[in-house]
Amino acid sequence: MSVPAVLKADGPSPTPTESPSPAVPSLRDAQEQATNAASWVEQNWSTWLAIGLRVLLILVIATVLRVVVRRAITKLIDRMSRTGDQPVNGTSLGGLLVNAERRRQRSQAIGSVLRSVASFLILGTAALMILGTFQINLAPLLASAGVAGVAIGFGARNLVTDFLSGVFMILEDQYGVGDTVDAGVASGEVIEVGLRVTKLRGDNGEIWYVRNGEVKRIGNLSQGWATANVDVTVRSDEDLDQVKEVLSDVAGKMSKEEPWNELLWSPIEVLGLDSVLLDSMVVRVSAKTMPGKSVTVEREARWRIKRAFDEAGIRIVGGATTPVDVAPGPDPAAAVAPPSAYASSVSPQSIAASPLTPPSTTK
Repeated sequence: MSVPAVLKADGPSPTPTESPSPAVPSLRDAQEQATNAASWVEQNWSTWLAIGLRVLLILVIATVLRVVVRRAITKLIDRMSRTGDQPVNGTSLGGLLVNAERRRQRSQAIGSVLRSVASFLILGTAALMILGTFQINLAPLLASAGVAGVAIGFGARNLVTDFLSGVFMILEDQYGVGDTVDAGVASGEVIEVGLRVTKLRGDNGEIWYVRNGEVKRIGNLSQGWATANVDVTVRSDEDLDQVKEVLSDVAGKMSKEEPWNELLWSPIEVLGLDSVLLDSMVVRVSAKTMPGKSVTVEREARWRIKRAFDEAGIRIVGGATTPVDVAPGPDPAAAVAPPSAYASSVSPQSIAASPLTPPSTTK
């Protein structure tokens, strides 16, 4: 019996696919991994502990320093506020330069700025020290921050100028909310004081936004006192004793009446002759008033002086010089005869009066 021959294909014989079975670690492998992990932890735990303790120490020191600095700033601001209660130059009027509410607002603004700056510096330094503890190279970060700071400072120099000017305005208490100021570029009542912009309410109700860096001078009309000056112009032939008596009587009555006795901080004084001209003389009356009330006092004083002068028969002239009344003279054109119609050669009267020309004879 013959055995049939088996024909093999040219390619490799197909083999059934086998599903991969997950490798199960043996007990020995697990022991080796645990031993390696334990040795790695044993080698690095001291480094971790040192880094953690260093970070904790930095945070504790920064927190304590921040609390101490903030309390010191608060005590300093309170001492400045108490110092402001004392009279300036030994006078009670000097203590009215800044009232209690305004002094409190100013102290809060100064304290807020100083506390914010101190917190930023302390916490920023602590953050850099913590990054350095983790072996992070701070040179590129500091270089980038320096370049960015220079670029921002150069591009926003006006903003920096406004901010610094606002800080010094608040520290020096140049003006506050409710003051009437003249800032050069605008004038009005201060309604808001910021570190960059000051808002003013103008006389017509408009709101001016004035950048603090643009203010070159400040005229505060609400600190201390104001001066009310009234100039009275009378004829040069008036009796000076009578004029002074009438003005003194008006000043005495006005100083005793409400509400002018509260607005006037000094007696109304007749200072005397301010100027003497050929046909007029100026008498000046002056008084110290509550800040911002000088115009009101001046208007009332003018009203009373005019009525008193009318009763006394004293005439007030309209200016420093009075025009002299000149009698009208003869009209120089009255002696000139009106023009005649015969003066024009083309007028009908002139043509009618001209002689007739004889007709020409022709041969």
